[in-house]
Amino acid sequence: MRVGAVTSVQIAREMEGRLAVVTLNRPDQMNPLDFETSKTLLAAFREFDADPKVRVVIVTGAGKAFSAGGDLEGYQTLYRQPERFREFLNTLRDLFAVIEASPKIVIAAVNGWCLAGGIEFALACDLILAADTARIGDAHLNFGQLPGAGGSQRLPRAIGVPRAKWLIYRGHWLAATEAERIGLVQEVVPAAELLDRARTLAAEMLERSPAGLAGAKKLVNEGIEMARGPAIQFELDFVHHYATTHPDAMEGLAAFAAKRKPRFAPS
Repeated sequence: MRVGAVTSVQIAREMEGRLAVVTLNRPDQMNPLDFETSKTLLAAFREFDADPKVRVVIVTGAGKAFSAGGDLEGYQTLYRQPERFREFLNTLRDLFAVIEASPKIVIAAVNGWCLAGGIEFALACDLILAADTARIGDAHLNFGQLPGAGGSQRLPRAIGVPRAKWLIYRGHWLAATEAERIGLVQEVVPAAELLDRARTLAAEMLERSPAGLAGAKKLVNEGIEMARGPAIQFELDFVHHYATTHPDAMEGLAAFAAKRKPRFAPS
């Protein structure tokens, strides 16, 4: 059931039970991640993070783009305002940090062009699905720009340093199937089926333990930033606490023994 639709100049939001769907909503401009859009998205994701009813978020774009990146025309003014430009970069940093730190699962449903800031946005999400018509890449250097919202750090972690350099240095983009082959996206589906597939994946996530999913996300996202030894100790300590204190851990075992579906605690 779809309720609570909210549309602004920049984005459209819908609630479907425990699923939130966010659509970047300026198709005539290929859904730019400009300052106002970034602030609107940050406010929305902070709301999702604080709302116990929301457990999964799908992000997609209207028209032929997920997002083609920043507003290059607007940058001509913004670059002449150093403090305001830093505030813009800080807003993008905070938006992606909220997504990565949130216990909610965020799925990027990449429907078309996904370039520059668009790929930086997608890389901050937990999972990336792509339409078979999508084109994904960095493209900053094509116009003398640099990734400033984490792209130079997240892209190498996602696909390895040499491949990241190949994309960044060339301003190159990939067909969806090639992006899947190198691990940049997790699945490619026909364009007409993209949102249905994203909703099916969201439904799958909603069957999982909320605490277990949140814990798995925390282990991966925080552990990857640590050296191997401390990361393994972090996992050990976290899992020990979860297994011995959270009811979902024992409920899963009881359900397995009883050959029934687990009844996990609500988030």
